[in-house]
Amino acid sequence: MTQKGAKILRYTLMALLAAVLVWVAFRGVDWKDFWSGLVQTRWGWVILSMLCGLVALVLRALRWQLMLRPVDEGLGLLDVFDANNIGHLSNIALPGTGEFVRAGIATTPRATYDKVLGTEVMERLWDMLAIAVMLALTLALGWDRFAPFMSENILEPIAAKLNISLGGLTLLILLVLALAVAAIFLLRRKVRLFDRLAGFIEGLFAGFKSFGAMPHKLIFAGITIAIWVMYLLMSFTVLKAIPATEGLALLDALLLSTIGNIASVVPVPGGIGAYHYLIALTLSSLYGASWEVGVLYATLCHESHTVLVLIAGGISALRQSLVRKRR
Repeated sequence: MTQKGAKILRYTLMALLAAVLVWVAFRGVDWKDFWSGLVQTRWGWVILSMLCGLVALVLRALRWQLMLRPVDEGLGLLDVFDANNIGHLSNIALPGTGEFVRAGIATTPRATYDKVLGTEVMERLWDMLAIAVMLALTLALGWDRFAPFMSENILEPIAAKLNISLGGLTLLILLVLALAVAAIFLLRRKVRLFDRLAGFIEGLFAGFKSFGAMPHKLIFAGITIAIWVMYLLMSFTVLKAIPATEGLALLDALLLSTIGNIASVVPVPGGIGAYHYLIALTLSSLYGASWEVGVLYATLCHESHTVLVLIAGGISALRQSLVRKRR
């Protein structure tokens, strides 16, 4: 098979997977209840969520400009902002292409393509680290709330089937995790998935290690924290937009935001389907919300952000075309 044929097959399989996940997420929806919830939605909160998303886009551009400063101090914030937006736009159509597209746009005689791509790799490692921290915070801050659910609905049924105590099951899980990590690193060159997982684990440690040698540490750390606070507020404001979820707190938004970021690793265009299913499953199983409410929340979060990316990406693409014509 040619390289072009392999790419076509890959994107076709991604599209099919997205279609299957969308079908799974929406197949049990009572559309009358869904539309009723949509009518009751407080759209001011949804707009506020999109504004938080816009702030996050600006902050990401600021952080990337800071990372690019050692290779080219002349790169303007607007150019970096445009490169990010167009890259995000590209990822909606063809997942995985955005990193290369934005690297090409940000390339200058001083900031060569390989150097720009290198900063993107480091940026991705820091995003992985942030997701890991969010997951740890979710478990630490919400343990009293999440532990009983996990114990009653997951751990105890498994322990009963295996005929062992919860303590024995915990030891078994730790042993399985240790063996899984060992297998990932031993077989990483033979199994592509294992290689990616090993790269993720190494990336977490590389992110910590790189921080020590990074200039403007406090500014970088502050911008990174602000980016993920904006993502948290995006989730929280949509909770407030729906009457059935308005009583949920920031900690609940943190959990949903973390689940959403985990869903983004599924290789489908824009995370569609995977995001909707996992978010709806979390809201229905952990909080007792109806499936329709879960799907409504996921749809408002995902589609409002997609609209933001389309608008920002379209404006940036137009601006870049005008800038290049003047040159």
